[in-house]
Amino acid sequence: MTQSPSPTPLRQRRRLYKTVFATSKPRFIHQKTIRTTNAPETNMLLLRPLRQASRVATTAWSASTARACVPRSNNVALSFRRTYGARGAMATFPTIDTCPSPTCSCAATPTFPEGFEIDHTTPLNGLMPAHAQQVLICTGKDDWPSKIEDDEDGKNHAAMLRDLIGRGGPFSDPFHNISVLNVSFPPSSSSSPGNTSVYMLPDFKYLPSLSSEPEQVKALVKAYLLPEKLNKVHDYSPPAKREALLRDPSYADKVPGIRDIRDEVIVLICGHGGRDQRCGVYGPLLRGEFEKRLAEQDEGIEVLQGAAPAEKEGQEKKTWGARVGLISHIGGHKFAGNVIVYIPPGFKTYGSDDVPHPLAGHGVWYGRVEPKHVEGIVQETIKKGNVIKELFRGGIKQGGEILRLPL
Repeated sequence: MTQSPSPTPLRQRRRLYKTVFATSKPRFIHQKTIRTTNAPETNMLLLRPLRQASRVATTAWSASTARACVPRSNNVALSFRRTYGARGAMATFPTIDTCPSPTCSCAATPTFPEGFEIDHTTPLNGLMPAHAQQVLICTGKDDWPSKIEDDEDGKNHAAMLRDLIGRGGPFSDPFHNISVLNVSFPPSSSSSPGNTSVYMLPDFKYLPSLSSEPEQVKALVKAYLLPEKLNKVHDYSPPAKREALLRDPSYADKVPGIRDIRDEVIVLICGHGGRDQRCGVYGPLLRGEFEKRLAEQDEGIEVLQGAAPAEKEGQEKKTWGARVGLISHIGGHKFAGNVIVYIPPGFKTYGSDDVPHPLAGHGVWYGRVEPKHVEGIVQETIKKGNVIKELFRGGIKQGGEILRLPL
């Protein structure tokens, strides 16, 4: 009986890719798993990408806690980004279990028709979409079409950015996800017609004027949004591809005027009614409640209105400031109200000139926020630096490190 010939290295590679990605629990590939050839160069070509790919798949699967990650050949990077990245490192900031009850009357909690109920049972910890940075496009509007890239009211900077860094774009990197959102803050008065202003968080940077010229939008991506170091998966990408995905400070001259955000807390609330009714109702309601509670706390926190100043002020403020705005879809409509609190780096604890704020340089994501929670968030999180466990979806540090609480 004639014995069938041994499969070629290419066929072995295809067969093992199916082994790695088609199973519910990926297996790490050891050299003994595969029949090698007598040519060392061929063996290395065959084994190296397989072992690297299997490491990614295994890590993605084992890191998933809220739901199983089943890697597939076309989606392993996406699975890794959405699970492992979202779970992140254990947080070390101070916490309290529940939000304190309000000390005075607040707005009533809205009710929703069947099919639009709020999910009050799913644990929130870790249910924050993984991202390295949020880019907020100042629109001066409170709502947008369901897909913000379809907005035809003026120049659509969100669409331009997503064309560059979104899936299929020249700077798309599933291991460095950049979330592009619209925000209700108006652009700085210095912005020319057709220009806008941009916040970059948690890098805590503000660009007063971004034009719609493709070269300047690309320069913003290259100089400030791309990573300084790539994930190890890219070690096997062509050099030109790796270079394209890396940050290049030489582009900074093409986007002048960027300044650090130092003296203002930023509170963002999903109010995207064009996408989901729940956020459309909760967003404006919570914005009004935050502005009210911030201003009445003890000596009060200045609620900043209008556009942010284009130039950095000559000296540091002696009083606190907070800016409250509505943003487009961030995921998790069923957990409305969705609130993100950003505390600038270098911030001090409220009432102190020398005690560092425990959450300085952090962004804290909360879900299921109702009007009755706002006073507690202002008092505990914004002023004292305590994270409220029952509302916590996730956190992010300056530099892009994702944080979660121990399960």
